[in-house]
Amino acid sequence: MDKNMKPLIILTGPTAVGKTSLSIGLAKAVDGEIISADSMQVYRKMNIGTAKIEPEEMQGVRHHLIDILDPAEEFNVVLFKKYALRAMEDIYSRGKIPIIVGGTGFYIQALLYDIDFEENDNDMSYREKLQNLADTHGNTFLHDMLAEVDPESAEKIHENNVKRVIRALEFYKKTGMKISEHNETESQKESPYNFEYFVLNDDRQKLYDRIDRRIDIMLEAGLLDEVKLLVSEGYSRELVSMQGLGYKEIIDYIQGRCTLDEAVYTLKRDTRHFAKRQITWFKREKHVTWVDKSEYDSESEILSFMLDRLREKEIIQR
Repeated sequence: MDKNMKPLIILTGPTAVGKTSLSIGLAKAVDGEIISADSMQVYRKMNIGTAKIEPEEMQGVRHHLIDILDPAEEFNVVLFKKYALRAMEDIYSRGKIPIIVGGTGFYIQALLYDIDFEENDNDMSYREKLQNLADTHGNTFLHDMLAEVDPESAEKIHENNVKRVIRALEFYKKTGMKISEHNETESQKESPYNFEYFVLNDDRQKLYDRIDRRIDIMLEAGLLDEVKLLVSEGYSRELVSMQGLGYKEIIDYIQGRCTLDEAVYTLKRDTRHFAKRQITWFKREKHVTWVDKSEYDSESEILSFMLDRLREKEIIQR
């Protein structure tokens, strides 16, 4: 490993697996600072539903990319990379190690391998035209358009993910290149960092039980009131922020589309499905170190293993 490469630590894994607590111990052990790789914790006013870390839980460890946007603002991989790189520069300037913590694998991949996700935002007219087509003719119509020009992307992107379908069509229109080919080329890049990529996991049933418990705790902590307040302040279900798990389901209840029991059932089910998709994503990633909680007796044992790995790779000193 080139010792001139800057050190970077990643700690990820499915939702509710226990990343937050472990990340604090890790940051204190390596004199690091944490950059959140979570697509929802960037939003102010959205604390309970995002399982946002409380200031007292941080134990003095500095955190970045938390509470930086209003819920009306859009957040995406391009913005994440921009803000994260800025935070990393700041962390390195103070002689500390950045630790990327969160479950959004797409964001982590973009940062770790310096993948270029070109926005092409200058001309919005084609994007608006595509959105109008989806509104008029339905999501399937738009998805069929994508299947004609980029079948590989159409296979990977669900037709209900209109935002990504539009982005793929827009990319093809403006560059003449399939976004699937572009992403494949970018994914072959080597990382410019001396990194260790930890994926924390646990027995599937334990993880699902923890998800269900976490949602019960969120409800007891006032999730319903949090969502009601956001809605009363004019934040609608269509916003990127309000599409997050825990928000869209409760909005459906508030607006009379379902009972509270139905909303909670849907939230627990969809969160379990989300965790399963996260695990699938991380299994496809290269150069990762899996950490199975069921193989350890305590968090301190897990931390010892991680520190040994970091010393082996000369990310921290022996």
